[in-house]
Amino acid sequence: MSSNEPVYALDHVGFGVRDSAAARAFFAAALAPLGFGILMEFGDPPVLGIGLPGKPQVWIHQAATVTAVHVAFHAADRGRVDAFHQAALAAGGVDNGRPGLRPQYHPSYYAAYVRDADGNNIEAVCHAP
Repeated sequence: MSSNEPVYALDHVGFGVRDSAAARAFFAAALAPLGFGILMEFGDPPVLGIGLPGKPQVWIHQAATVTAVHVAFHAADRGRVDAFHQAALAAGGVDNGRPGLRPQYHPSYYAAYVRDADGNNIEAVCHAP
């Protein structure tokens, strides 16, 4: 591995949704303020690869049975956490924790939580003071 290559503790995660098209619309809108986007899409119904430019980190596929998960996306600053929350609600998400500090995790843990149509708990978190 070269010294310039990033090291990931977790390469990627995947989960199922009931409706790929609805999930695409929700995640594209909700994650845009964080710089994440739909980077890959293939198949019918489509499998979606979501991530920061260059590499999908989250894979979403349509599934007959869906089990809700919790996924936290990194936000570069607190304003992006706020923008994520606003965009996710506008895209049909349900508030599951307004933007704010969560000092039980650490003093600078600033996060917001939204549930998508499948009950997934989607979080945006900024660790910067």
